Amino acid sequence: MRPLLASEFWSRVFDHPSLLGTAEIVGRTTVIFVVLVVGLRLLGKRELGQMTIPDLVLLVIVGNAVQNAMVGNDTTLFGGVAAVSVLLALNFTLTWLISRSARLQRLLIGEPVLLISDGQMLEGHLRRQGITHEQVFAALREHGLVSPEAVRLAVLEVDGTISVVPVGSTTYRTLHHYKGLRLQ
Repeated sequence: MRPLLASEFWSRVFDHPSLLGTAEIVGRTTVIFVVLVVGLRLLGKRELGQMTIPDLVLLVIVGNAVQNAMVGNDTTLFGGVAAVSVLLALNFTLTWLISRSARLQRLLIGEPVLLISDGQMLEGHLRRQGITHEQVFAALREHGLVSPEAVRLAVLEVDGTISVVPVGSTTYRTLHHYKGLRLQ
């Protein structure tokens, strides 16, 4: 095997797919992005804040699986740059749209969900969100509490974290109305 000449090396580094090939990468990447956003949204809020080992394995495998689906047989630097550029543009666009549409924000980001109300765990809400009692008790311990009876309310936030308000704590009303928290 003969060594590469400098011109051959740079030609390989900056090789690029045809215009049709680039359009194919853009289309494939867009479809994969939409499927992943919808799929991860359907998994629920728990997946964001309480990542487990199987969740991490899933993300690694998904990353590997979708790479070929996005760029196909294209192994050029430009093909990879095109896929990453599309992903960044789609993410920017989706973030921009979500910040301007309450309906889209509810659909893709979700709303906070009440898990404990006046010391009572809301079993139906826990089940629908895929939250276990152990996860709730871990959140209570993080807040220095040992039982649900010591909790005025616990809320699963849209980012997957659990906020806890102890019984007897001082709460303040805001001047703003937040529609995201519905006591169901």
